[in-house]
Amino acid sequence: MVRGSDVLLIVVAILFPPAAAAFVTGCSCDLLINILLTILGYLPGHLHAFWLIYRKMQAEERYGRGGYVYIGNGEFQPAPGLPGAFPAQPNYGATGGGYVH
Repeated sequence: MVRGSDVLLIVVAILFPPAAAAFVTGCSCDLLINILLTILGYLPGHLHAFWLIYRKMQAEERYGRGGYVYIGNGEFQPAPGLPGAFPAQPNYGATGGGYVH
């Protein structure tokens, strides 16, 4: 289902693809890739930005709004602490609170 925020993101992608990539992925390798694709040709930058938006929409359908974390390369995973999410990483060393002499 397309939301209003997705439509706005598509409009931003039409005007300036790297901005849409930054909104979806943050400061990541995909942003750098999108900037380079936009410099090489405006159409490849658009295609990459639309692909990132499509993958974000798929993650929203799968995990719910805000229930996912971007892990890179157009992939998303459930956010920690939500049902269906990956278990939390164990605490190593003395900072975990379970350290006993």
